[in-house]
Amino acid sequence: MKAQAQTPLFELLTPGRFPQVAAQTVLPARPGRAVPLPAGLHLRLVDALAAQGIRQLWTHQAECWAAVERGEHFIVTTGTASGKSLCFNLPVLDHLLRNPHARAIYLYPTKALAQDQLRRIRLLTGRQVEVATYDGDTPSAARTLARQKARVLLTNPDMLHLSLLPWHERWDDFFLNLSYVVIDEAHTYRGVFGSNVANVLRRLRRVASFYGAEPRFILASATIRNAAEHACQLTGLEVTHIHGDGAPVGRRQIIFWQPPLVEEELNLRRSTTSEAAELLAELVRHHVRSICFTKSRRQAEVIYQQTSELLEESAPALAKRISPYRAGYTPEQRRTVEKSLFSGELLGVVSTSALELGIDIGALDAAITVGYPGTVASLWQQWGRAGRGKGESLGIFVAGNDALEQFFVRHPDLLLSREVEAATMDFANPFLHLDHLAAAAYEAPLVREDEEFFGPGLAESLEQAVEKGLLRRRHDTWFLTGSGFPAAKIGLRSTRGEQYTIVEEDTGDIVGTEGAETAFSALHPGAVYLHMGDSYLVSRLDLEQHLALVRPFWDSYHTIPRRDTETRILSERLHTAHGPVTLHLGEIVVRSRVIAFEKRRNGRNEVLGTEELDLPPQEFVTESLWFTVPPELLGAEAELVRLPGAIHAVEHALIALLPLFAMCDRWDIGGLSSPVHIQTERPTIFVYDAHAGGVGISRQGFDRFAEWVRDAHRLVRDCTCESGCPSCIQSPKCGNWNEPLDKEMALHLLAALV
Repeated sequence: MKAQAQTPLFELLTPGRFPQVAAQTVLPARPGRAVPLPAGLHLRLVDALAAQGIRQLWTHQAECWAAVERGEHFIVTTGTASGKSLCFNLPVLDHLLRNPHARAIYLYPTKALAQDQLRRIRLLTGRQVEVATYDGDTPSAARTLARQKARVLLTNPDMLHLSLLPWHERWDDFFLNLSYVVIDEAHTYRGVFGSNVANVLRRLRRVASFYGAEPRFILASATIRNAAEHACQLTGLEVTHIHGDGAPVGRRQIIFWQPPLVEEELNLRRSTTSEAAELLAELVRHHVRSICFTKSRRQAEVIYQQTSELLEESAPALAKRISPYRAGYTPEQRRTVEKSLFSGELLGVVSTSALELGIDIGALDAAITVGYPGTVASLWQQWGRAGRGKGESLGIFVAGNDALEQFFVRHPDLLLSREVEAATMDFANPFLHLDHLAAAAYEAPLVREDEEFFGPGLAESLEQAVEKGLLRRRHDTWFLTGSGFPAAKIGLRSTRGEQYTIVEEDTGDIVGTEGAETAFSALHPGAVYLHMGDSYLVSRLDLEQHLALVRPFWDSYHTIPRRDTETRILSERLHTAHGPVTLHLGEIVVRSRVIAFEKRRNGRNEVLGTEELDLPPQEFVTESLWFTVPPELLGAEAELVRLPGAIHAVEHALIALLPLFAMCDRWDIGGLSSPVHIQTERPTIFVYDAHAGGVGISRQGFDRFAEWVRDAHRLVRDCTCESGCPSCIQSPKCGNWNEPLDKEMALHLLAALV
């Protein structure tokens, strides 16, 4: 993979040189729209901006300032490197500089982002405003100092939930003077996590109100389809949406990279890891400053190693100018990589999504995305890390065998012209909301007036909490039952209180946690468990202690559980006609039992063995959409025998593409296709939220069913395989091991639905 040293950026990767280039296009540049600094901006900030070469604002930054002057809460959604930090830093720091007792909380989903913001604030205020981080790494003495002196507290939802709110008496002066709450990267708060955080933020508003404070909320986010609605769902407030991006954007070439087939019969392609390593090495050889995003820590390390080996052979001096970057490194290691990348000392970094968010790493030329990162919004976020400002850049998508990735490669225009997904959540999900009401009662007894924070459904929820034994009522006040610490029982990333703790058996280190809904599928004995990109083998699952013992795993196979699943319809909320079918949305019970698992060789379908399991059944209530298949869509009676394979394949195709409409992962979605469902008495396809109570995912499918089915039809129709493969109707999470599947009949049914 060699080329001329001075090859222009947009001519480096062409179909003539690389047959893997399946499609390419150039997105035009956009000039910036600047306006003067606000007339009333504090002189300390004016001078600090001038020292950074900033003498004007982009139009969206000025709109944010105006929204604050009008007394509004707002969310700003603009592209990467558009200066979102100034949208909240200028009004917040201006207020703090003028009001010496005022306080602010900044919430971040990652520690690295909080550290980056710490540097930005100090550039603007020097030491005139005391800033402190408050997270799991903060030493005890530093926590006390932060509580006493910090005027800007950089923290995360977990610390707010477990440390600040339950012990608010220790923070009384802070809450008394709380003026602003900043929620950065607000699009990351979705699904179960977002639903829990929405409850935490309502508790925050309630505690602040207890001390007489009504803080202004400012949210910043990548572009999402329903920004104003999402901000309202998160905070419970009316929020203004500011979205006209005034920052300049340089020309960007988008390249869709299709690895070559290695097994035509199975429609399997060369490893994305090897392709990405060769691609990164090619760019580094041409001194193209590049970042390569991967979905796992292990893949990041392997791509880095392979790239280093390729450079050692062809350009040894450049082999030391690349580095990996991932969670698990010490803060010092991460800061070193960030500084080296910012300064230009490094030419290439292989990173997990840790660098996708707004850490300032300077101007890059190329961003490679290896595999679909989960949402279209994340894909644009990653590509936006290159070409900051007016510079030209490359955005490269390396597709794997996954159905959604192959859909994008075959339909690049549909991706580039597509609206980003809607963020889904449901703060009132009873499986988490009632526990948060108990946590709120611990903070201060609940009263009817708390509807201001928890909404008009509070009275009904309080009754349910009393019936559940979480609260007790005395007159018009609700108190916590017992003397426990309810916040500790709430995992912000699960809809159910029960969490399985994953422990490495040799060291006793806690690897992570898994929600009860998915524990049996992911942590059964013999399962290969992936956590933050590292692989572990589960040696024991303790159902009484809610404990899974694991050890590091290095073999080249993965495991797929087999589940026996059934659904029962509890209620129907909505229904609508769609062509020949009626679509239903409602509440169902899912009863599932993991009965066995298969070991399969990585990268292919070769089965290495099957083992039976003896685990109890699990049952949960969730939201689902469903529809029945009318007999007239099935054709001749002889084809009825093919019905199970047809509806099973349609179910898989739909699940594969639902993440295009709701910001979720395929693993957040469940499905079942029944040739004759016991209640509908017809062939029925269910697609449901895989979390107890639901978080709004299947609702998005119901609302956008026409587009969803159309895309599923394209996915199956345009796949070149003969009878179904991982690029169309085979699912990596199928509880029936992808049996039976009938591609031809599925295509017939999808065409009828379209």
